[in-house]
Amino acid sequence: MFLRFFLCLGFAAVCLDGLSAPSMAEPRHAIAMHGEPLYPPGFDHFAYVNPKAPKGGVVRYAATGTFDSLNPFIVRGTPAVGLREHVFESLMARSYDEPFSLYGLLAETIETPPDRSWVAFRLRPEARFSDGTPVTIDDVVYSLETLRDKGRPNYKSYFSKVTRIERPDALTVKFLIAPEPGASGTDRELPLILGLMPIIPKHVYAKRQFDRSSLETPIGSGPYTVESIKPGARIVYRLNQQYWGRNLAVNRGQNNFAQLLYDYYRDSNASFEAFKTGLYDARPESDPGRWTSEFNFPAVRDGRVRKVAFRTSLPSGMLGLVFNTRRPVFADRQVRIALTYLFDFDWVNRTLYHGVYARTQSYFDNSELSSHGRPASAAERALLAPFPGAVTPEIMAHGYDAPVGDPAGQNRTGRLKALELLRKAGYEIRAGRLVNVKTGQPLAFEILVATPSDERLALTYASMVRRAVIDALVRKVDPSQYQGRLDAFDYDMIFFQWLGSLSPGNEQSFRWGSQAADETGSYNYMGAKETAIDAMISALLAARSRESFVAAVRALDRVLLSGNYVIPLFYSPDQWVALWSKVKYPERASLYGYRSDTWWTDEK
Repeated sequence: MFLRFFLCLGFAAVCLDGLSAPSMAEPRHAIAMHGEPLYPPGFDHFAYVNPKAPKGGVVRYAATGTFDSLNPFIVRGTPAVGLREHVFESLMARSYDEPFSLYGLLAETIETPPDRSWVAFRLRPEARFSDGTPVTIDDVVYSLETLRDKGRPNYKSYFSKVTRIERPDALTVKFLIAPEPGASGTDRELPLILGLMPIIPKHVYAKRQFDRSSLETPIGSGPYTVESIKPGARIVYRLNQQYWGRNLAVNRGQNNFAQLLYDYYRDSNASFEAFKTGLYDARPESDPGRWTSEFNFPAVRDGRVRKVAFRTSLPSGMLGLVFNTRRPVFADRQVRIALTYLFDFDWVNRTLYHGVYARTQSYFDNSELSSHGRPASAAERALLAPFPGAVTPEIMAHGYDAPVGDPAGQNRTGRLKALELLRKAGYEIRAGRLVNVKTGQPLAFEILVATPSDERLALTYASMVRRAVIDALVRKVDPSQYQGRLDAFDYDMIFFQWLGSLSPGNEQSFRWGSQAADETGSYNYMGAKETAIDAMISALLAARSRESFVAAVRALDRVLLSGNYVIPLFYSPDQWVALWSKVKYPERASLYGYRSDTWWTDEK
C-alpha cells in the first residue's frame, strides 16, 4: 500500500558514551558512523540472535509479481528476491543493534583516519566464493569498477568519489576519497558505504555481460547458493555446507535454514489465500484491515498460526500526500497549510484503518531523531541561526503538531481554519467555487495514483476537499505511466513514502536538496529549494559525534516541516507478521524490528 515495501531489518541503537574514536588511523574490527561501535573485539554474537539456534529445515516465503533476472545490481530486468541478502556478501556486516555500525565479514579489519579521506580493508585469507575460489583484492577492485560503470545509478554516485585505489599488500586494499565539492572535507559516510559494497567474483562475471539481464546462476561468497529456479514463479536457495564464514561472530545464530523457498503470486490477495492453506510459512502484513479482521481462519484459531507484532525503534519515515510546489496551485505555503487542515486523520484512521495507525508528526517519527514534542536545542538553534524564518516559532518551540480531526467525520473546525487561511492567500467563494481574487481561476488540482488502496484514500480526501468548494480530481494510471510521470515531476499531488533510517546520510540530498529538485528521477518530489535544507544536510553529513548528528537531523526535520511540503499521513509503530508454528524466532528483536535471517524451524 502507498508504494510501500516491507523491510526485514533489525534493532538496537546503543552507543558507548565516554569513548572516542582513535586520533590516528589504525586497523579496527568495526566502525561506527558516529562514536564507537557497541560490540568490542572478540565479541561472540549479536544480542538479537539465538546463538544456539538449530540448523536445518525448510522455510517458505511468498513474493508478488514476477522475475526475469538473477542479477540484482543492474537496472535491466526484475531480479528475483533474496539474491543480495543470501548469495552476495560485503566487506563488512551491519549490526542492527546500532544506528549504523559495521563489523568485519569478508574484511577482517577496517582502517580510516579521523577525516575519513581514505579507507583500507584487510581481507580474511580464508574467505571463499561458493565455487571454492579465494576472495582477493582483484575481486574487490573489480566489484567497485564494475558496479560503478555498469551497475545501478546509486553505485555510480557513491563509487565515483573514489579517486585512487592502492594495494599495500596482497590482502589489503585502500580507497582514496575525493573531497566533497564546496564542503570542508570528504563524504564521511563513504567508508561505510564501501564496507557494504557487494563483492562479486571477477573470474565469473568478467566472462559475462554484466549489464544484461540474465538467468545465469549467480556466484557469490554468501551462505546460500541458488539451488533451482522456475523463471518468474519460484527461486530456491540451499545453505552452502562449505560456507567459509559460518563460525564468524557476525553470522552466529543466523542463516539457520537449510533451504529457503520463494514462491511468486499474482498479488497480495492471492498470496494471502495461499498462506491460509499453509503453502508458505511467514507473512509480513501491511494491510490493517486484513490484520485486524481477516486473520481469523482455522489455523489461527487453533494456534497453528500466530500473529506477532514486533515493536521497532526505526524512524517512521514520511508517508504523505505530496504537494508539487513547482505547480502554481501549490506555490503558496498558505494554500498547502489550508489543504492540510482539510485532511481528517481521526475519521480516516477509525473508518478505513481500524484505528491501528499513529499520526505522523515528523519525518523521523518514532525515534530520537524526531523534533516532535521537543524544543530546539542550543545546537539546533546555532545551526538554524543563519536562516531566520526557515523554521516557524511553533515548530522551533515544540515541533510540528498535525491538525486534530473529527472521528465523526464533520471536521468543521479544520474546514473553517482552512477557509480562513485561503482567504488570506487571496481566495474567495464565487458561485459555489473557491477562486483566486486576482486571476479568477478556481482552486483545483489532480491527485495522481496507481494502486487501488491509494485511489480509495485519494477519493476520500477529495470528498473532504470538495466540502470546502475546492475541485480535486483523482486520476488512476498504470504503474509504468505513473513512474514516468513521477520521474518527470508531471503531477499536482501524489502519495509517496520516504522510508526512515537511524543514520540518514547522502540520500537526504537526493530527497530534499535544491539540486535534486531539477534532477529527473530524483526523490525531491515536492520540488523543495531551500538553502536551510541544504545547510542542514551538509551539517548532518559533517557531524562527528552522535550528539551533533542528532541536532542536525532534528534541525533538518524542523525546516522540512515548516515548509509544509506534504500532508503527513500515518504509520504503524509495529511490524506485523503471521507465522506458522514451526517457525521460531529469538526472544529479543533488534532496534530495527525482526530479522528473518535469525529465525529457525522446529519441524515437530
